[in-house]
Amino acid sequence: MTTHPETFWEIPEPQSTVDVPVDNDTRITLRRHGNPEGPRLVLSHGNGLAIDLYFPFWSLLLDDFDLFVYDLRNHGWNTVSSLHEHSVPTFVNDHDCILEAIDLHFGKKTKIGVFHSVSALTALLSPARGGGFGACVLFDPPLCRHGDSYEEFDAAAERVAAMTRRRANRFETTEEFAEVLPYLPTFQRVAPGVFELVARTTLRRSANGQVYELRCPREYEAQIVDYAATFAVLVDFPRFQCPIKVIGADPTLPYSYLPTLDLSDIVTVDYDFLPETTHLLQMEQPAECVDAMREFLESQSLI
Repeated sequence: MTTHPETFWEIPEPQSTVDVPVDNDTRITLRRHGNPEGPRLVLSHGNGLAIDLYFPFWSLLLDDFDLFVYDLRNHGWNTVSSLHEHSVPTFVNDHDCILEAIDLHFGKKTKIGVFHSVSALTALLSPARGGGFGACVLFDPPLCRHGDSYEEFDAAAERVAAMTRRRANRFETTEEFAEVLPYLPTFQRVAPGVFELVARTTLRRSANGQVYELRCPREYEAQIVDYAATFAVLVDFPRFQCPIKVIGADPTLPYSYLPTLDLSDIVTVDYDFLPETTHLLQMEQPAECVDAMREFLESQSLI
C-alpha cells in the first residue's frame, strides 16, 4: 500500500479571520483566503472533519476566487462547546450567522455556497432556502427518501454511529494516527498526502500537552450521525431559491459512510456523480471536482 509520504499540503495563513458569535457560549472562526477581487465562495465540510482537510480541493481556487472557509462548531479551529447544542438544527443556525457575518465584515457581494456532506444538508435545511446565495454546489449531501432507501440509510447510520463511538480518540503522535488511515475503507481512494493532512487538521494537542486528541470528539461526531436519517428526508428541492448543483459520489460503488442517493430523476436538481469516487470525493479527485463546479458556475454566468 502506497502512502506517498513525499506529498505535503502546506495550508497558507488566512488573509484575515473573524470570530463569529453564534450563541452565548460559542464562536466560529471564519477565515478569508484567495483573491478578494474574484467571485465569492463560502466553503464548509463534513461530519468529524475540518475545512483545512479540503485544501487539495480549495487550493485550486485560490487564484481566481474570494474564499471564505469555516469549520462547523466543535470542529477544526473551533473550541469544543456543549454536546447538548451539537445538532443539525444548531448547525443550520450557525450557517445563517456565518453568512450574515460575511456581509457585515466584508461587504455584500454575491455568494456561492460550496458545501460537503452535513454542511450541504445544513445549507439545504436553512430557512433562507438558498436566498443568501447566487448558487450552491453541494458535494454528496446525505439525503434519502422514505421507503427502502430510508431503511438502508437509517441502518447504515446506526452502524456508522456505533463505529464512531468505538474509535480511538487519543494518539501519542499525529504520525500514529496517519499510519492507521490507509487501512480504513473510508480513505482507500484519497489523493497523495491526505493521510498526513487528516492527522494535522482533525487532531490537536490535549490540554496537558501529552497526547493528541480528536478536535471533534467522537461522541459529538456520533450524535450527528444518530439523527442523520431524521433530517435527510426533510429537504425540499423545489422550494430552494437559488440554482443548485449536486455532485455525488459514484452510486455504483460500495459505500464506506452512508449511501449516496442518485438524484438523476429529480427534475429540479442539476445532478451529476463523479465515477470512481466515494463520499470523500473532494479529497480523491480534487481537480475533477473543481472542473465540475466551474462548469456549473459558468452555465449560471457566475464566473
